[in-house]
Amino acid sequence: MQQNLAQIALVVQDYDEAIAYFTQVFRFELVEDTALSPQKRWVVVRPRGGQGSSLLLAKAADEQQASRIGNQTGGRVFLFLYTDDLDRDAAYLSEAGVRFLRGPLEEPYGQVMVVEDLYGNKWDWIERKG
Repeated sequence: MQQNLAQIALVVQDYDEAIAYFTQVFRFELVEDTALSPQKRWVVVRPRGGQGSSLLLAKAADEQQASRIGNQTGGRVFLFLYTDDLDRDAAYLSEAGVRFLRGPLEEPYGQVMVVEDLYGNKWDWIERKG
């Protein structure tokens, strides 16, 4: 059997705001932006050059969903992004005003930093050793 995790839904406040943030600040690529109805779109972004999962930016449709924006995992790190140059990314994200919660610092497995996205979701950015 062969399987892979294709997408992860990330609840967002606004499609265009989220697209701008993830494409300009995190430098992801916009893969798809398709209108499904006047209120709903299918919006997919992914890390440039990425071969793994992508993010489905899902606009909150009601108050219950909106209450989860920025805290889909109860305050834990939610997403883990591997990079080939953490120092480059840290400098760029710092210049872009991204909030750093930890690092960059060395760990046995490589360099890591924890940052928040525009909604407060926690991300581990990791440059693995070797």
